[in-house]
Amino acid sequence: MATRLLLISDTHIPGRARRLPEAVLREADAADLVIHAGDWVVASVLDELERHAEVLGVFGNNDGADLRARLPEIARRTIEGVRFAVVHETGPAPRREMRMDAAFPDTDVLVFGHSHIPWDTATPRGLRLLNPGSPTDRRRQPAHTLMTATVDDGALTEVSLVEL
Repeated sequence: MATRLLLISDTHIPGRARRLPEAVLREADAADLVIHAGDWVVASVLDELERHAEVLGVFGNNDGADLRARLPEIARRTIEGVRFAVVHETGPAPRREMRMDAAFPDTDVLVFGHSHIPWDTATPRGLRLLNPGSPTDRRRQPAHTLMTATVDDGALTEVSLVEL
């Protein structure tokens, strides 16, 4: 049975938006699991997403003690046979693939955030690196973004970057 994922990060509420965009909530309603790679800023965002779907998330550098008490720095879950890890920050883009291969040897897909820059690459070992960007703070990007994906029968499929 396929599992539909919503990948988001860096929501920065209320600093960058007053609330989650309706498009994010619609995608959360359609998802079996929401993966959030940190920088929620307020715990009410976690509470709201949990009303729409199951949430797997981590805290980011802008998250306070309340979120750090509820969320780990690194989250791991095997979904349909695919080993996922979630972390907020992976460091600078140069040599990211090599560093993440070394840091996450037992992982098939690493979801990360922090930069607000969408990213979809594979490491030399085959680790898939996914950064969904931000649905509320595009920084220097042309659009606010999120990602959707499907995990089915041991494979990550249908990974899409969605512009809001």
